[in-house]
Amino acid sequence: MPGLRAAISPLRRFIATPRVSRHRVFLWLHASVLPDSRLYAIARDDDTTFGILHSRFHAAWALAQASRHGVGNDPTYNNQTCFESFPFPDGLTLAVPSSAYADDPRAAAIAKAAQDLVAARDRWLNPDSLVEWVPEVLGGFPDRPVAKNAAATHALKNRTLTVLYGMSGKPEGAWLDNLHHSLDAAVAAAYGWPANIETDDALHRLLQLNLTRAANKQTSRPS
Repeated sequence: MPGLRAAISPLRRFIATPRVSRHRVFLWLHASVLPDSRLYAIARDDDTTFGILHSRFHAAWALAQASRHGVGNDPTYNNQTCFESFPFPDGLTLAVPSSAYADDPRAAAIAKAAQDLVAARDRWLNPDSLVEWVPEVLGGFPDRPVAKNAAATHALKNRTLTVLYGMSGKPEGAWLDNLHHSLDAAVAAAYGWPANIETDDALHRLLQLNLTRAANKQTSRPS
């Protein structure tokens, strides 16, 4: 935990995803939050990294590399096989600080699509008609949503990420699917791929990119 706190303390927010989940969903957490072992935390606060991780390409990679957990045989996201092995687009890797690619149009397109997705998702989770935002008692923490009344409290029970992503592929979830398609297209363009690339083809290309980078890293080591 000390290492995690040190990594996220300079940030205003960080990326998190459940370790075990049927849907590979990423979300932003305020830097004041200290996640427990059920969450995998990523110490980055840029929308480009968030967007790449939330693309269907990373989701497919993580699913292919995941172990399985529990009676539901749900995929488990883990550090070495799902995250560290994933090959980010050239120039947009985690080794490059986000400030270094601030003017890269590929990064800007991914960031914009990620921002649109998160904003629309947040509006659905906590609509103005149901919640009001109130400050926390202690300073340094983000405002929190509070249900306006008993009816709103009841309605909010059905507004969770699990329920939301269960709508994917259905008419009521078309808006969410469209936002993800836009994000996927921006990430595909960053790799130089067509937007409609088949998932199996994308996985094959990701594997080749992974192997090529590993080989280059090996040959660059001093003998």
